[in-house]
Amino acid sequence: MLNALWNPIVAGEISLPHRLAMAPLTRSRATPDGVPTALNAEYYAQRASHALIITEGTQPSADGQGYPVTPGIYTDEHIAGWRTVTDAVHKADGRIVIQLMHAGRISHPDNTPHHRQPVAPSAIKPAGQIFTGSGMQEMPQPRALSTEEVAATVDDFRRAAAAAIAAGADGVEILGANGYLPHQFLATNTNQRTDRYGGSIDNRIRFAVEVATAVAEEIGAGRTGLRISPGNPYNDIAESDTHDLYPALVRALAPLDLAYLHIANHAGDDELLHTLRKLWPNALVLNRADTDIATRAKDIEDGVADIVTVGTMALANPDLVERVRAGAPLNTHDPATFYGGGEAGYTDYPTLTS
Repeated sequence: MLNALWNPIVAGEISLPHRLAMAPLTRSRATPDGVPTALNAEYYAQRASHALIITEGTQPSADGQGYPVTPGIYTDEHIAGWRTVTDAVHKADGRIVIQLMHAGRISHPDNTPHHRQPVAPSAIKPAGQIFTGSGMQEMPQPRALSTEEVAATVDDFRRAAAAAIAAGADGVEILGANGYLPHQFLATNTNQRTDRYGGSIDNRIRFAVEVATAVAEEIGAGRTGLRISPGNPYNDIAESDTHDLYPALVRALAPLDLAYLHIANHAGDDELLHTLRKLWPNALVLNRADTDIATRAKDIEDGVADIVTVGTMALANPDLVERVRAGAPLNTHDPATFYGGGEAGYTDYPTLTS
């Protein structure tokens, strides 16, 4: 069954040597200004044998930052920092796309360079706390974006995509999942707008489709992916119409001819997953949390997915591909070192040859 993992595939303009890819994982180890460092380059290069590396969420603008010391991709300094990462990955014969993540309301003024109120589709305060430099704090009520500001935010994604390509990335993935800005537009509990971006399903999917369209026009559809997570309640999202909403979204995205659609099936809704598989004409990337490699390989064998992504397994096993091929045991991840810090729990996980 694992043989299904090792067949090459082309996703848009990105040729992959096999089907086992690295999922995006926030690690919070950039500089305070959001510039990737040599340590980040080492981390990603260690994992270059994955079919594709999808980087941690990277803010496309100052307003897009949600957490401390996460990377950005909207200044010349960001581009130069990411260039060290992409060069290192390519030198190790890997492929890497930068995930564009606008956190929207999941933010705090203490975590952004301008210290302004977070922005969102609607001025609805998210439940819960967020980590800041001074510890955990309640997330504040965000400011609702004006209709004109929504269009400007689409342009932020466009410019960030161009910056990612300038930094040497093989493409970008737009994060439309996990309760961040595009997901906030999709969900009725976070989007109570009365303009063309709110109300009906066609209006609520508009922002995600406009972002995908703008990015595809800027860097090419064959270098553009989009991630969604239907039914995922993370970051105070409540969706009651997933079986209508997501098919409508996928139908609207399909004509764009994007490189791939990345579905995080964390809600475990296989009925919807199979529906979206039938609607999506190009490569489908699937992430199933808390499942083993054999289960993920079966999704490829069964035609449910074309590529599968792994998260914490990739974090703890820089040579995961080699370990799976050899049937070797896997390292155990250390949650205490997931976010922030230095080499510990980041670049010091052992390989089979170390």
